[in-house]
Amino acid sequence: MFDSAVPIIDFQPFLDGTGKTETGLKMVQVMRDVGFMYIINHGIEINDQKRLFEWSKKFFKMDITQKQKCPHPINGAHHRGWSSIGKEKVVQMVFDEAKIEELRKVPDVKESFDLGNPNNSYYPNIWPKDDDIPGFKEYCLYYFKVCDETSKKILRAISLGLGLEEEYLVSFHTASDNQLRLLHYPSTDELSLKSGKSERIAAHTDFGTLTILLQDECGGLQVEDPKNPGVFSPAPYVPGSLVVNTGDFLMRWSNDVLKSTLHRVTAPPVDSSTGVSKERFSIPYFVSADKNRVIDALPGTFSEENPKKYEPITAGDYLDRRLNATY
Repeated sequence: MFDSAVPIIDFQPFLDGTGKTETGLKMVQVMRDVGFMYIINHGIEINDQKRLFEWSKKFFKMDITQKQKCPHPINGAHHRGWSSIGKEKVVQMVFDEAKIEELRKVPDVKESFDLGNPNNSYYPNIWPKDDDIPGFKEYCLYYFKVCDETSKKILRAISLGLGLEEEYLVSFHTASDNQLRLLHYPSTDELSLKSGKSERIAAHTDFGTLTILLQDECGGLQVEDPKNPGVFSPAPYVPGSLVVNTGDFLMRWSNDVLKSTLHRVTAPPVDSSTGVSKERFSIPYFVSADKNRVIDALPGTFSEENPKKYEPITAGDYLDRRLNATY
């Protein structure tokens, strides 16, 4: 029996047109109450998901000298290429350099590879050498396109659920300035994780509009109960599903109507004979609004009794500031 505080949404009625608004209303209600949902029947073939995990494993199994040929730039906002274990430290809404340095003393035990829209000339992709992993680039770009198409369908459903025109949110995401991330959490000794000497990913919220996540069967993702701060519940693997969560930018955009919920990755079950956790792979796709678009509170999310809480801001200014704090 499946047991999770994260609701499951069937997306098929939106895709086949039999319940587009109803599906959007359900999604928006979950985003108000929980901020996380599983989406099933979303249209992405499970074989495509499996193939991307296979490519991810191939990449992270490469020799370190091969991965060093596509390094993440010093500029944290240029979120492309390979980040070695401990290079990135996810921090929660912290911009003070001294505080960030203190948080970095507890490293995130993970490595990652990031790519974005190939048409983005400002932050170009940084690829491994084709000879080292032939076919990797082509498949990643294929899956990026699949996720982009799916993300726009999800944005249309959310627009309808908010009582807006179906294309309203999509119109702010025309550049598809999104990010596909391959994540690898190596096997880690349980003592370091439990003692706080290291972390997989500490409790945090995501930065952008929304995140679409593939996770493997390993386990470890936990979601905070918005009504009970500090209480986290597992969000286990559901075969073929996408885990979708609200990002900070959409929470701000909705005048805090939609919740961007804290979540973390902890140690999965440990081999009792070795005291070492299993390695974990996950693949988030981060959806962001067009960098130059100025966003203000969405229609219907403010009133005289509930005024706007935030000043207008461009998506680019907001996301660059958040990303630079992580590197």
